[in-house]
Amino acid sequence: MAADKHASVHWEGAGKTGKGLISTETGALKDYPYGFASRFEDDKRGTNPEEILGAAHAGCLTMAFAFALEGAGLTATSIDTKAAVRLAKDGPGFKIDRIQLELEAVVPGIDDAKFQQLAQGAKEGCPLSKALASVPEISFKATLKS
Repeated sequence: MAADKHASVHWEGAGKTGKGLISTETGALKDYPYGFASRFEDDKRGTNPEEILGAAHAGCLTMAFAFALEGAGLTATSIDTKAAVRLAKDGPGFKIDRIQLELEAVVPGIDDAKFQQLAQGAKEGCPLSKALASVPEISFKATLKS
């Protein structure tokens, strides 16, 4: 079942003034722009590696939780997950020093204790959570909605 997933980047120019294009094999991102301004400033005309990482982590966690519910004989009406990834100065460079995950779900027939148990297990078992274990702080909040 193991399969490589592919993405590519094309970059032209220097670090601060250059521009890049990110693409994924599925076409979800096709020559999508990114650069210094969309990564380190507040330019919304492009993406950045940190928001893509956050989207991937939120997607992985959400799917892991859906599978955990299924394994418990439950199905969510809805699951909404947000991720915030912080890029912080680290000496002469930068590092990701924090990821905040928030999952909210409507799950008929579950109590909060079971919900929290399944949500925490999904967070710990998600492949991206495992891959990102070196991030110093990964916070997680799960909220059962009615």
